[in-house]
Amino acid sequence: MYKTSHPSSAPEETQIDLLIRNGTVLTLDTAGRRITDGAVAVTGERIAAVGTAADFNGWQAARTLDARGGLILPGLINTHTHAAMALFRGLADDLPLMTWLNDHIFPAEAKLTPEMVRVGTRLACAELIRSGTTCFCDMYLFEGAVAEAAKQCGMRAVVGEVFFDFPSPNYGPIDQGYAYAQDLMEQWRNDPLIRIAIEPHSPYLCAPEVLTRSARLAEDHGALLVIHLSETRAEVAQIKEKYNRTPTAHLADLGLLSPRLVACHAVVLTAEDIDLLARHGVKVSHNPESNMKLASGVAPIPDLLAAGVCVGVGTDGCASNNNLDLFTEMDTAAKLHKVHRLDPTVMDAATVLAMATGNAARVLGLEREIGSLQAGKRADVIVVDTNQPHLTPMYDPVSHLVYAARGGDVLHSVINGRVVMEDRRLLTLDEARVLADARQAAALIRS
Repeated sequence: MYKTSHPSSAPEETQIDLLIRNGTVLTLDTAGRRITDGAVAVTGERIAAVGTAADFNGWQAARTLDARGGLILPGLINTHTHAAMALFRGLADDLPLMTWLNDHIFPAEAKLTPEMVRVGTRLACAELIRSGTTCFCDMYLFEGAVAEAAKQCGMRAVVGEVFFDFPSPNYGPIDQGYAYAQDLMEQWRNDPLIRIAIEPHSPYLCAPEVLTRSARLAEDHGALLVIHLSETRAEVAQIKEKYNRTPTAHLADLGLLSPRLVACHAVVLTAEDIDLLARHGVKVSHNPESNMKLASGVAPIPDLLAAGVCVGVGTDGCASNNNLDLFTEMDTAAKLHKVHRLDPTVMDAATVLAMATGNAARVLGLEREIGSLQAGKRADVIVVDTNQPHLTPMYDPVSHLVYAARGGDVLHSVINGRVVMEDRRLLTLDEARVLADARQAAALIRS
């Protein structure tokens, strides 16, 4: 058993807050341990021990979750989304990216209010929890409202206010945006669930001085720097015309490439771009379904992985996906690259599952806290119900998680030691109220 202390050394050490039992534990740590008839013990916000059911004989748990013979694994981590855009799901489909953004999304966003963003974020959190995601990285407007809503829902989140060249519907001119971001960092400093990132939108919507000041702000506060990068050919052509270099080379010249940078999408890359990203330790968020729907292209993820770049998976927002289910995203990621390379061996199931767990935690700088089931880490745990026709028989649980499971198969979810869903019932949200509020907001957006 992998534990913080021996249960027999003192009676009080056998007292725990939560025991998740009666399932196969996939630790997804570097050893890749699988424990049949396993269990995970939780004390407070952290995992106290991981082992077989027999290892916990005599332990006293204040609460028990029955995995019903299913899979016990780390919660999934969504490395890039725009949570409140759940309100825009289906608003403008089947359009080119720039038409979609300029003619539909930006005008709709101009009408947003903090309360609408809270409503959209609660809707997103309900979907995320019900589909097995326990942590997400968000880029959007009114991110203070996003942080508040995520916290209320019991979700772990990395959030950052998006910076533009033009005035924001939230903070107005960009100088006020920097002040807003700094206020967020002060407000949420040392919070167990919420971290603040610095998030300039992209090289094509941010002037060089916005990018460099954003990088300094992230460096000064030890924060992540998150940006959309090389999402489309049109974007790359625009930056080449303006700066005579690719977006990646442009960021390199400005000094933005570093291990704290998360490049979202990274679809249109040259071999030199990939080398730059690898040499500077840049992390990448892969969003295959959004890239497919917007016809942005196929990101060279096998090449990035071969170069040693850490890649996590993300969904992007519901306006361009149109769901937040990381199980379907993993399935898409694996199959897309197989058919694109005409090679069934690329992007194997274990690699893709790591992109939604351990590697995703590395992308967000949270690898010491989440991403695997190990004593001392934060207790972000999900249980997948495998007693279903589409998951029977089960020869390889990792294969099933990537190619057969769906978000609706998640039975229980624990975040930071708190049970947020039990037997498919949300415990931190009034689901009926969430849906009613979302419908009301949609009526305002439609009008």
